Amino acid sequence: MTSFEASAGRRCHSVVNPLHSSVYFAPELENELAALGLRRGAMAYLAGRSAPLGAVGAGTVTATFYNFNHEHVQRYIPAAWSVTTPEAVLTARRRGTDGTLRRLLGEEILTSKEMAEAAELALRATEACRREARPLYAANADLPVPEEPHLALWHAATLLREHRGDGHLTALAVAGLSGIEALVLHNATGKAPTSATFMRTRGWSVEQWAAARDRLHERGLLDEAGELTESGADLREEAEVLTDRLDAAPYDHLGSAATERLTE
Repeated sequence: MTSFEASAGRRCHSVVNPLHSSVYFAPELENELAALGLRRGAMAYLAGRSAPLGAVGAGTVTATFYNFNHEHVQRYIPAAWSVTTPEAVLTARRRGTDGTLRRLLGEEILTSKEMAEAAELALRATEACRREARPLYAANADLPVPEEPHLALWHAATLLREHRGDGHLTALAVAGLSGIEALVLHNATGKAPTSATFMRTRGWSVEQWAAARDRLHERGLLDEAGELTESGADLREEAEVLTDRLDAAPYDHLGSAATERLTE
């Protein structure tokens, strides 16, 4: 793998993921989903992101989201599908995305030639994405590409994010990390949300968090104070390198110049 291939996925992820994820935590989407009868917060998020998979059960959502407590997911899925349908959620998601991007970026940027160019480049990168072992990517890839450039860009950003994310879950599994263990190890870097935030948003208890930390300590990945050890840092980097390898195809297909342009 060249230095370009090794860094392109991480660099592009740092640019396109905020565009993708900002919509899920914006009031526009939450209001749209609440209007369908979904409860704000966890139910709206879980339904909004899993809707491309169809009316799946909690097990599928837990498997594809990886670091959420299954018991937490069960509180909201499949109950969400007794309130509304995945098709209605996808329509609401598109409206919420449109509203969010219009508020954050403004009409001038949305209708600019740079927006159209970014959408074209991001969509071109997705041409090399692969469906195998990537359920969230594959489900989103089955959705039609919107005509409006800003919505097309968000669609492409979602494909690139889920493609890398699905590959990252493979890397975490290879590293022998459970969902909560991956969170605890990430938290130990000091470059992640607080443990309280992770527990609240993913549904883990203090006891479960402590038990996961103990397991990581037994493996030599955390020290007695819960700080990342050299072995822990090495394992995290190995997982990132494997993630880069699994995510190289879109950016190799796009090429270095176009990738640089997309991430400007």
